[in-house]
Amino acid sequence: MGRFVARRLLQMIPVFLGTVTIIFFMTRMLPGDPAAAMWGDKAADPAQLAAFKHRMGLDVSLGQQYLNYMGDLFRGNFGETLAGRKVIDVIGEALPVTVRLALLAFVFELVVGVGIGLLAGLRRGKAFDKVTLVLTLLLISIPVPVLGFIFQNVFAIQLKWITPTVQDSMNLGQLMLPAIVLGSLSLAYVARLTRTSIAENVKSDYMRTAIAKGLPRRKVIGTHLLRNSMIPVVTFLGTDLGALMGGAIVTEGIFNVKGVGNALYHAINLNEGATVSGFVVVLVLVYLAASLIVDLLYAVLDPRIRYA
Repeated sequence: MGRFVARRLLQMIPVFLGTVTIIFFMTRMLPGDPAAAMWGDKAADPAQLAAFKHRMGLDVSLGQQYLNYMGDLFRGNFGETLAGRKVIDVIGEALPVTVRLALLAFVFELVVGVGIGLLAGLRRGKAFDKVTLVLTLLLISIPVPVLGFIFQNVFAIQLKWITPTVQDSMNLGQLMLPAIVLGSLSLAYVARLTRTSIAENVKSDYMRTAIAKGLPRRKVIGTHLLRNSMIPVVTFLGTDLGALMGGAIVTEGIFNVKGVGNALYHAINLNEGATVSGFVVVLVLVYLAASLIVDLLYAVLDPRIRYA
């Protein structure tokens, strides 16, 4: 297992460096001058503009900016915003909020999605299975902004169970509805993947053998059927955790959640390349960590994989 983990970690290094490099050059090549934009419609004083560019490291070639950025990055320095704040401080404020939101959405889609998919797969062709297919297709078809508006209108405006927007982004109770909206699309995919995998494996030879041995139904389903059916679901869930954090920008905008999506939106509008790059670096690390966890879960679910 140790060699397996080491091999996966080594494979992540070029992926990380390549992704960070691409994002750096993409953000630095956006149209417009972020330094001149600080003065708005007013003409910038040449001396002040030159001093500002020097402070932000924008007065050197793009290649030198890249080398400076990578050097600072490996020292834990993500740069500064145009307003003079450290990017690491901006990330430190926004990231915990989005992590809470994404984890709530992840737990929601995992528990509900796998549960529904398991029941549908065991009852393939029956009423519950058909209702599940229809409802999950409906969730997939509804865009997140529309679903957020519907939930907001029903639960906040009509039923008055919650406030229309989140007042305290650190309050888990207030994040529940945005988390459900954020995780609904993924829940539909998780339920369908689980249902298909369960339905295929329930008639396999090892299942017939386990039943013939007289094993309890709970053990047959939990130990044999569910474990062998979770590999495609784990694959989706592993990549989806990073997608939840990156895709929260729409949900956070609807419910006024002060997280990564909200901060990224404002950084893009202000053409703050350092801030955008900083958030992307964090999201890349989340994706890589999730990918490593998925690889380890593969090895746990099917020991043959670690030797492949």
